[in-house]
Amino acid sequence: MEKRTSCSVQTSTNCDNSLETLNSAHQATGAVQMRIKNANSHPDRQSQTKSMILTDAGKVTEPISRHRRNHSQHVLKDVIPPLEHPMVEKEGYLQKAKIADGGKKLRKNWSTSWIVLSGRKLEFYKDPKQQALPNVKPRPNAESVDLCGAHIEWAAKDKSSKKSVFQITTASGNEFLLQSDIDFLILDWFHAIKNAIDRLPKNPSFGSLELFSFQRSSSSEQPSHCHIDRKEQKPENRKSFNSVSDTSDKNRVKSRLKKFISRRPSLKTLQEKGIIKDQIFGSHLHTVCEREHSTVPWFVKQCIEAVEKRVPPCPNLKYAILFLGLEVDGIYRVSGNLATIQKLRFIVNQEEKLNLDDSQWEDIHVVTGALKMFFRELSEPLFPYSFFERFVEAIKKQDSDAKIETMKSLVKSLPPPNHDTMKILFGHLTKIVAKAAQNLMSTQSLGIVFGPTLLRAENESGNVAVHMVYQNQVAEFMLTEYDKIFSSEED
Repeated sequence: MEKRTSCSVQTSTNCDNSLETLNSAHQATGAVQMRIKNANSHPDRQSQTKSMILTDAGKVTEPISRHRRNHSQHVLKDVIPPLEHPMVEKEGYLQKAKIADGGKKLRKNWSTSWIVLSGRKLEFYKDPKQQALPNVKPRPNAESVDLCGAHIEWAAKDKSSKKSVFQITTASGNEFLLQSDIDFLILDWFHAIKNAIDRLPKNPSFGSLELFSFQRSSSSEQPSHCHIDRKEQKPENRKSFNSVSDTSDKNRVKSRLKKFISRRPSLKTLQEKGIIKDQIFGSHLHTVCEREHSTVPWFVKQCIEAVEKRVPPCPNLKYAILFLGLEVDGIYRVSGNLATIQKLRFIVNQEEKLNLDDSQWEDIHVVTGALKMFFRELSEPLFPYSFFERFVEAIKKQDSDAKIETMKSLVKSLPPPNHDTMKILFGHLTKIVAKAAQNLMSTQSLGIVFGPTLLRAENESGNVAVHMVYQNQVAEFMLTEYDKIFSSEED
């Protein structure tokens, strides 16, 4: 015992005179640590000094190896705190909702959770009792979140209608919403989690790499930066290797796409085989009529018939306005439900059976909206592009009789699909004008609605406003003088 005391006092004196003011226990500990750091110390003296540390009351002395690696590992075991049970920084109840798992969106479901923040983890429990279960791995129904590389922010309004909500997004793609109605409480949690994230490395694998390097160091108690530097150099080499690999993959994909494109059948071949069918909406009027072996598309006929045959029912019926035909207020001016119109459009394009008397098409504005969409989406308008300037020049004429004769001549010279479809459409619109007292749709109103839809220039290089005036006037004149323009064609 005297030998050990003399060794300690001698070593303590050589290290620093200021250690004399410390108590004997601190002197012994400081001396031992200085001796371990000194590479020239005699192995026997190291062993003796470490034995002094391990002979505290109530502590079992473990056998000490003289190997340098074992020495450093033994000291690190005493210096590094155990990682399996990190210190709890904050805990309490919050509202929690998991909205994404690995990048896959989940249905939001709020629940009350007991949340524990410790080290780099955020754990969720049903209640504090579940957290207190000893030596249970894994704890039942407990969810752990790794905060390394995570991101925290206040949630936008589209994420939740609740107030005081913040979102945590982990490196693995999991997303959580945390909320509390107590402002200072949720603010305290936000800053606590944010501080914990800021302390951690941005790269989730970096933290474990640094700890591994610290534990494997055999020369001193400090982390070995050479291992980290070596690890940091590898991603650069890996990046260059990956860039070469990515380039080759891209070239391989390009070559396969070129082969596929060169070998795929043409559009005409697919259409001949019936794999791809021409659609009704967006096609040329002549194409639709040729396919149907008619001069008027059947869809146009169906819509006009559906509108005209819907007569007003008993006025005591609820929602009777949905069943009115020509007398509906603002017919062709009021827009129908766009989603229902698109559904009708899809059915027509798929050549499915269409029954406009079905209850799902009971709103007449859906039928009229679909008819307007058909004419608006024609690849060439009902008044062909080649006739646009001629109709504009005709409408500019001051003499009424000359204007009628010119219009009549132009209409007669139109291709059969355009002529016949125009005759049926404007004949239907004259019936709308006849009910103007009920539907409030005059010739001027219908001209404004159908003018730009049926008549437009191929290249709008001129004054669009001036063209729109002439478009409306042509449609209005066709309605006003319908009987004279189509008089010689009446049966």
